[in-house]
This record gives sequence, C-alpha cells and structure tokens, in this order.
Amino acid sequence: MEAKYSFMHALENNNMVELRKIPKADLHAHSWSSGCRQFIFEKTGRWIEPIKHKLVSLHEMDPLSNEVQGNSFNDYENYKILVEAIFVQACNDGVTLICIGESTGTVKKNYNDDMDLYVSTWMGSRRYAPNTKHLFQIGFVRHKPIDIQLEKAAKFFDRDCFAAIDLYGDEFTEPIEKFKPVFRKAKNKGMILRAHVGEFGTADDIWRAVEELELDEVQHGIAAASSTQVMNYLANNNIRLNICPTSNIILNRVDSLINHPIRKLFDNGVKVTVNTDNLLIFGNTLSQEFMTLYDCGLFSAEELNTIRENSFI
Repeated sequence: MEAKYSFMHALENNNMVELRKIPKADLHAHSWSSGCRQFIFEKTGRWIEPIKHKLVSLHEMDPLSNEVQGNSFNDYENYKILVEAIFVQACNDGVTLICIGESTGTVKKNYNDDMDLYVSTWMGSRRYAPNTKHLFQIGFVRHKPIDIQLEKAAKFFDRDCFAAIDLYGDEFTEPIEKFKPVFRKAKNKGMILRAHVGEFGTADDIWRAVEELELDEVQHGIAAASSTQVMNYLANNNIRLNICPTSNIILNRVDSLINHPIRKLFDNGVKVTVNTDNLLIFGNTLSQEFMTLYDCGLFSAEELNTIRENSFI
C-alpha cells in the first residue's frame, strides 16, 4: 500500500527521483539493448544514442542494431558489459522484476559456444541488482529454421534456471503453429509462455497464437484493441499484454501516446503492463514510460499504479 501512494505521489509531483525508487517490473525487454547507456559508456567509451524520430520501417533500426549487436560488442568481454548494464539499469530504476534472456543462437555467437559461460555470465551480473528477481528466458525467432533452433535449445531445456520462453522476430515469416512443439516442451517444464504477436499483425493473429501456443502472456498485442471479441477473450482468460508505448510510437504502430490502444485495452478489462522493449534504441527508462503516460493525460496516477501492480500478478 505504501508503494502505491509513493508511486502516485511521485507521478503527480513529477518527481523522477522518487519514481525510480518504487518497485516496478520490466517484462518486455531484449538483452542486447536494455542496459544502462551511461554504464556502457563508462566501460567502453561508446555512447549509444537513441532514435528520436519515427521510423518508416524496422530496417531503419538496422544500423544501430548492428552497432550494438555486431560491430562494437561482438566479442565476449564487450558483450558481457551489455549484460551487466541490464542489471545496473534495473537497480538504477527500481526494477525489482525483469524477464529477459537470449535466443538459442547466441551461445555460439556471444559466449564462445560455452553454455556454462552463458549461464554464469547472467547469474554473475545479478550482483549489480541484488534486489531484482530475474526470470531467465529462452528466446526463439520466427525467421530461422525451427529444427536448427530446437537442436540448439536442447542444452537450454536441460537447465533448470530458465523460467520463461518467448518467440520474436517477423510476425509474417512463419506460421505460429510451427512452434507448438517448442511451447509444449516449455509448458511441460512449467515455464511462462509468451510470444511477440499483434504488434504488426492482427487481432485474430493474437487469438490464434494464444490458443495454439497456450500463451500466458503476449508481447505487444496492441492489435487486440481493434476487436471487442478478442479483448473479451484476453480478459476472460487472464492473458497479460506486455506493452511498450514508446517503441510503438517510434516504430509507427501508433500515431501518438494520447491515442495509444493501451487505454482501450485497459478499459475493456485486459490486463496490461508498461515496459521498455529496447531501452538503448528507444530512449525511455521504465520510470520515464510511466511518467510520459501520466503527463500526456492518458491515465491517472491510480490507474498507472494498477498497471504497475499488474506486472507482479
């Protein structure tokens, strides 16, 4: 109860220092682009400037994505800094719960094909945020052959440290049904089942993905706002949508914050959360995401606290 009123008071008084102290959860973030830019700068001398204008297509992100993922941080020691920066950012911004991991192909690329090194790097980086609970996630991508990913994923599923599974990448490359065997395996291990869908696709795509993969959560899912039937389905089945407002604006999925479908989804009983997606790319910290939603008048402070609390349910 104390956190609720502290959170509301910080929003109402535009007090970012206090807002950062309130427990929050970032449930939709990506490993290579979710760290503290100041920490990365201090460690490497590289300042990663966020995108400040709307993009016409995802391809406009490629130069910056390549800089972070491939050119400047393509050896283990530098990539390790990106991982450490995630937990530095969590500590700095009061993020006490984070669900994040990497795709099956990253162990060879970023960790010298050493699974023990991969796991120990993430476990060791938690020291930067001792009060943050980390849900370690396995990532699959739609645009790579499922059989190859399954083969690589075997050593992930053999570990007990992974708590969630996510599916991301181009929504239109492969049918969602192809990933049912992966998600059945994850479900049998008691993992949280989540997938990126409904960012560029349709409300029907969301419904199909939830049913086919038996999802607990949808990453983005903003297209659901176009269908009362789908919103009712999500609400009745307690499917949480982990939404990233600034990402949706910059990627031109929504024209402005005041028109963001998160409001309609919330009003129709869908459980929504606020998240960062790619902090290094899109700029806003989680506290800033909440503050901008309040400042533009889309939600009251009490409503935003409900959304904050949704992340912990």
